[in-house]
Parts: sequence; C-alpha cells; structure tokens
Amino acid sequence: MSDSDTDAPGDDPVGDDSVGDDATDEADGGPTSQAVLLDVLPTGRPDDGRPGYQKSPIAYGLGVDDFRLYEVMLAADADVSVNDRIPLDDDRYATRYREIDADDLTRNAAAEIEYAVADVVESDERRFVDFFNEAGPITLRLHQLNLLPGIGKKLRNKVIDERKRGPFESFTELTDRVSGLHRPREVVIERIVEEVREDDLKYRTFVGRDE
Repeated sequence: MSDSDTDAPGDDPVGDDSVGDDATDEADGGPTSQAVLLDVLPTGRPDDGRPGYQKSPIAYGLGVDDFRLYEVMLAADADVSVNDRIPLDDDRYATRYREIDADDLTRNAAAEIEYAVADVVESDERRFVDFFNEAGPITLRLHQLNLLPGIGKKLRNKVIDERKRGPFESFTELTDRVSGLHRPREVVIERIVEEVREDDLKYRTFVGRDE
C-alpha cells in the first residue's frame, strides 16, 4: 500500500466469463471517495508528543468503494463519530488523508473493521450479490468464487450453472437457488475482512478495486 499523502481539493480448468466493468458513484460530475470511520482521535495521535493545541484531529477510515484503509486529518470543525461516512475529497471533513496498512490502525479502529465491512455489504447488497453473477476465472485452475471461504469446486460449479438460468437478485435468492450455499453474505464479509487485514494475500477480489 502507498503511504503518500493526498490533499483534499480544496483445481480443474475453469471456463467462464470474466468480471464486468466496475461501476463508479459520482457526485458533481466526478467520482467521490467515501470512508466509514473506524476511530476518531479529537486530539490527534497519542504518540504525537506535541502540545495538544498544535495537534490536529485525525480519524481512521475504511474506503466504502475499495476497502482501503486511510488515516484522515480532519477539519478542525468536523463533527464526526465512529461509523459515520465522510467524503474524503471534501475539505469540510478531511483536509488530508493517506493510505495505510492494518498494522497502522489503533486497537479500536482494528476492532471496528468487521462491523464496518458488514455495514457496507448490508447497505449495498446488490453490489455484492453481483459478485456471484459476474465472478470469473483468475487462472486456468482458480476462480474468483474459490477465494470465498467454504466455496470449493462443486459449490463453485453450482453457482456458475445456476446463474446461467438468470442472475441472482439477493443473498436470499442465492441461498434458495444454490444448494449448499447457506450464508453468502457472511462468506463475502469474511473474505473482505481477510483482505483488509492481511497484506500478503496472493489474490485480492474486493480490496483495492474501485466500484
């Protein structure tokens, strides 16, 4: 991951289609990156030895679109709390931000990752259901669906065969139509959390992909 600052403006061969184009949320004619806040430190980092009046409030956030982790320097008058979503490119909230690793988070922020991921998945269910509709092969023998916990060759093939009959519209429909796929929402959340926390994964399906 990059640590550069960004200023706010002002097992068997797999044959299947590849993932479709990413969608981009837009505001005022351009993309807007949002982050859900994992921790807010009104008096700055505790390891910052400067006097309190010299320190800026900061927060740690999780990207809503790409699940990247950020340290955010907050505007002095920003009234925000944990679980709030803020636009990173709006200087009313963030004056500067940088991408960080999971090891750079505070203990409180690290503990909030799973809750924040679950909130994003639940609030935008169709986006993650479409993963089951659009997931494709990574290599000749590995499919994106196989990266989800508990999905092996047989279950993967059931999903692929069933989606040919028509796209899945919800997690409930996935469970109803694919025998053996009991907790698709939780499986997606588990995989995203793993990708957020682990830096050395060979393949990433959700983290770092702008929607």
